[in-house]
Amino acid sequence: MTRIIAIMNQKGGVGKTTTTINLGHALARAGKKVTLLDMDPQGQVSTGYGIDNSQGGLDQVLLDGEYIDDKIIVGRDNVDIVPAGTRLGDFEHLATGGTSRGHKLRRAIEESSLKQSDFVLIDCPPSSGLLGINAMFAADELLIPVSGDYLSLQGLSRMMQILKRAESLSGKNAIKLWLVTTRMQMRRRLTKEVRNKVLKYFPTRVFQTVIRENVSLAECPSFGKTIFDYKLSSAGAEDYQSLAQDVLQGRTS
Repeated sequence: MTRIIAIMNQKGGVGKTTTTINLGHALARAGKKVTLLDMDPQGQVSTGYGIDNSQGGLDQVLLDGEYIDDKIIVGRDNVDIVPAGTRLGDFEHLATGGTSRGHKLRRAIEESSLKQSDFVLIDCPPSSGLLGINAMFAADELLIPVSGDYLSLQGLSRMMQILKRAESLSGKNAIKLWLVTTRMQMRRRLTKEVRNKVLKYFPTRVFQTVIRENVSLAECPSFGKTIFDYKLSSAGAEDYQSLAQDVLQGRTS
């Protein structure tokens, strides 16, 4: 069974795209077939793999009805990428199609070869617009990165409201929810307080691995590399390899 996971948070700067890029590569290194869908108009997943976002991708799928299979680019061994494309932001303003607008991505995936992947990871924009709704309607699981600050907790609270609304509109069973704590500086008291609060309110839903703040994770996208390409011996590589095992085994705190 293909696991379709939307990676989303209403707050920016929590490591959402970093998690998509590096968790995807970590799962591939564990022998899984992975496809990454860049649903953020900024196109940063493509950048993180050294791929030119201007050649088109999900923008042409959602706006023009083209096939996802025609937009797949090989990113690494076992990792395929579907770029955002330069027009993806226009999809937020789509006025035609009624309620079917929210299911365009789900239908496109159903008509594609993506079901041959073990994992489809969807990098979502930090908004609750049409792109985010499409991602949630297409996904079976939702992974929310939460960084070690109180503003991130506010983003999480807003995220839960949106998820509840999406579940009521989608007409399908509840999306399985996971959380991962990211950009954590464990020597700071605030960071520990935030993680403890997340653990309190979401028991058995928080992955065991803590993604530590790491300079190499911040640097590698500018070179078009994942953390495994850029610095295999780093804390960032260690953490995302561990997170991949959490995802595969369902390991939670």
